[in-house]
Amino acid sequence: MFRPKYPEAPTPSIVHVPTAVPTAQHPHAPACSCQHAPAPAPARPAGVLSGLNAGTVGAVVTVGIVLTALLAAVAVTAVSVAVAAVVMRSLLASQRRR
Repeated sequence: MFRPKYPEAPTPSIVHVPTAVPTAQHPHAPACSCQHAPAPAPARPAGVLSGLNAGTVGAVVTVGIVLTALLAAVAVTAVSVAVAAVVMRSLLASQRRR
């Protein structure tokens, strides 16, 4: 009841493959014997972003994430130290009044 039912596999048919090998084509002689200069390379835009690739962008993003996490950790630590200082000051002030 809970067993899967697999479809019947079709029987493979035999396909005849021709054994004839095509003859090698000989290169044609050029139409003219003049020497043509190669086409000039396309001009690359001169800008700051022209030398960046995926690895560079990934490294910059990773460094940005790490620095942001470190900044958040410093901020949380500063807030917790400030709260602890206020609590300690309050406790010391209440002991002096007694």
